[in-house]
Amino acid sequence: MDHSRSILRQRERRRFRVRRSIRGTAERPRLTVFRSHQHIYAQVIDDATGRTLASASTADKALRDGVGFGGNKQAAEAVGKAVAERAKAAGIEQVCFDRGSFRYHGRVAALAEAARAAGLQF
Repeated sequence: MDHSRSILRQRERRRFRVRRSIRGTAERPRLTVFRSHQHIYAQVIDDATGRTLASASTADKALRDGVGFGGNKQAAEAVGKAVAERAKAAGIEQVCFDRGSFRYHGRVAALAEAARAAGLQF
């Protein structure tokens, strides 16, 4: 079997396994993370209404100038801090963390720790 296809299947299984147990509500929305090679994105989503309540990414103009390259831990920490501030401004204190198909390691963990330090409760 092709190695890249095997990796994609592993990611798909992880994503389904994580999403099976995590559901965002109005009181406790879901903080979801997506990372690409060059950027990292975070959204706070209320699954009951299907609305995005807050978001931040290294592709945003406000963060792009400050972080430079968006594919490292420093950029992930800046996005975590920004999404936490935007969520608190929207009145959100508690979230459930959805790492998606990514392991809780590296940039994903840095984003989560920065969001916790900025005041979000997981």
